[in-house]
Amino acid sequence: VSERREWRPVVYRKCTDLLWLFLFFIFWAGLMFITGYAVMAGAAERLVLGYDSFGNICGRKNSPVKGAPLSGQDMTNKKYVFFLNSCNLEMQSLKISSISLCVSSCPQEQLSSLEDLQSFARNNGSYLCVYNLNVSSYTLNPKASELCPTLPVPPSNSFPLFNRCVPQNPECYSKYASVLINMVNEMDALHRILAGILAGRDTVIGLSALSLAFSFILVLTFRFIRTLLVHTLIALVVFGLLFVSGVLWWLYYDYRNDPSTELETEKENIRFLLGYAIFSTIVTVVLLSLMLVLRKRLQFTVQLFQIVNKIISRIPFLLFQPLWSFLILVVFWVFWIAVLLSLGTAGTAQITSGGQVEYRALSGIHYMAWYHFVGLIWTSEFILACQQMTIAGALVTCYFNRNKNSPPRHPVLSSISVLFCYHLGTVVKGSFLITILRIPRIFLLYLYNFLKQKESACAKCLFKCCFCWFWCLERCLRYFNQHAYTTTAVNGTNFCTSAKDAVFILAKNSAKLASITCFGGFIIFLGKVFVVCFTVFGGLMAFNYHRELQAWVVPLLLVGFFAYVVSHSFLSVFEVTVDVLFLCFAIDIETNDGSAEKPYFMDQELLTFVNQSNRLTEGQKHRSMKPFQDNEDGTELQPMV
Repeated sequence: VSERREWRPVVYRKCTDLLWLFLFFIFWAGLMFITGYAVMAGAAERLVLGYDSFGNICGRKNSPVKGAPLSGQDMTNKKYVFFLNSCNLEMQSLKISSISLCVSSCPQEQLSSLEDLQSFARNNGSYLCVYNLNVSSYTLNPKASELCPTLPVPPSNSFPLFNRCVPQNPECYSKYASVLINMVNEMDALHRILAGILAGRDTVIGLSALSLAFSFILVLTFRFIRTLLVHTLIALVVFGLLFVSGVLWWLYYDYRNDPSTELETEKENIRFLLGYAIFSTIVTVVLLSLMLVLRKRLQFTVQLFQIVNKIISRIPFLLFQPLWSFLILVVFWVFWIAVLLSLGTAGTAQITSGGQVEYRALSGIHYMAWYHFVGLIWTSEFILACQQMTIAGALVTCYFNRNKNSPPRHPVLSSISVLFCYHLGTVVKGSFLITILRIPRIFLLYLYNFLKQKESACAKCLFKCCFCWFWCLERCLRYFNQHAYTTTAVNGTNFCTSAKDAVFILAKNSAKLASITCFGGFIIFLGKVFVVCFTVFGGLMAFNYHRELQAWVVPLLLVGFFAYVVSHSFLSVFEVTVDVLFLCFAIDIETNDGSAEKPYFMDQELLTFVNQSNRLTEGQKHRSMKPFQDNEDGTELQPMV
């Protein structure tokens, strides 16, 4: 920095990084195009509800398909898919050759003749012959043998996931299951994951609500934190880490030794469980080691959060800011998942012989899915960055206020208005940089899964090093992004200028503030681990009871990611407050000297806390160096007597 920066909140501002805001609008125009296409061409219900051979989705009212006379029927009361030739199914290009119908109930007993089919239809209201054949014509129409199921019809029960009537006859069941297994194994990963999400949607929603409740509890814990609460939180985190790691290893052992594992989804579950177990074990060992090393700083952590809570008490509405961000994120995620489900089933209806309908996916769907996935990352990061900028603006306004007994009116609303009027482009640029770092990690993960059959130890090591490098780079960028947003809130400068000024001021004061902010951030991170651990444990218990044809480990990963984002969204109030507070402290001591002409903006309590923490750090360094000094004195050679 060539000249001394005048650090002070500016009143008159100008718009920053307008080009990036324009690019973000163009990107979202592309997302709207994909949304429109997915809505027009997709039908997510086909994945989970099933559909017949004539283009009707079971369990709902349908629109007619041109050229298919038996399409467009009301199937609200017909929720199950029934195959006319369930004992001799064949699969060609992911399409089961037998004609399928939507029926209201599956036959519980064997039906040996057309009279039995007719009696079953009249007694149960479930018609097992093609729709254009009247019940009274079952025994009279000469083509009834072609339009009705192959006799005898075996007894069957409805399958819970795909709503299929599964034959219970052992011979028929083995043939039916083998075809269904081959069909599921040949489905691409996108459709298997979407089917798993749809099948476990109730569990996913319940676990998301559980993570929200845990986050609320932690916000209250940090708001009224005491030494006992810190010890309790650490004990719960240790218990959660050990317990979740043990359960993951037990489930992996149980699945691996299950002789009935045939489906590709079940094999994916085993692979994911092994990865989860290894990752959880590594995280447990690292966090337990850090807790052991940093255990003596607990009292200073309590004092730190008491100072943070004193500042938050001046801006009580700051605690509600994560709630609005969370609601906006939920609305966006629901929108994103709905578009993804529709996009995964997008395709054109093609009429085949006999008026049957087939849905064939278009070639560009996967490119749209990748674009849609980038939109998920960028927009989510943008929403979280807006929250960080809002909190930083409110805290800066209150910190640089001389009269602490009379804080500014409505600092949160004022910060939001400044953000939307002047600095949205800065937030877009910061969130885009995070997205750019995440995309190579995702691409490397995709490439790693594609090439893992090569079994090259050197390639695996290289991939893992790249993952680690990108992760570390992302963490550093997130840290500097937060300080760049704070600097923008102070000086009203663009992203690059703010990042440069923030790095300069932090480099000059890193010795005074590093240990304080790091340990405060570590305790907040333990809170996030607490939410994720207990939410994932609930998911393990819930999903373990639904092993059939579900890629349930992927929804569990989605739940874990959601729990982390929710906890991060709520606890980021304290995290951002700590970072903003000490950046403002560094600016304060840089521009003021505590004299009558240049008094500090900070409270005396904050200054005392920083000085005590620095003395503790210097004392620990001195004690760690003393044994070496004593050793040097004690090894001096003495003459022999």
